Amino acid sequence: MIKRPQKTKFQVLILESLKTINIWAINPWRKYSLALITFFIGYFLGSSLGMISAVYNLMDPVSALISVLVIEILIKIRVSLLINKSRTFFLLIVDFLRIGLVYGFFTESLKLL
Repeated sequence: MIKRPQKTKFQVLILESLKTINIWAINPWRKYSLALITFFIGYFLGSSLGMISAVYNLMDPVSALISVLVIEILIKIRVSLLINKSRTFFLLIVDFLRIGLVYGFFTESLKLL
């Protein structure tokens, strides 16, 4: 018989806060404004990683590795969210973060040409 690990207070707190955010975002204006904010955060992170790697020429492979790892982690999170149909809000947030990151990388690459 397999014993499940006990839920810690931190895990319960995180799950409760995610449920609270999900209930708060039922209003479409709140949902899309939060999605737009995550898009801009992703864009900022993507463009700042591009600027940092442009300043330090030695960090190009490291920054490419970091960016690919972040995108792959977001894809894995997206696949796990697709299984559960009740988490469409978090799926929207992850998608907007991914799109913002890729858009930030793309605009930085155009600046470096």
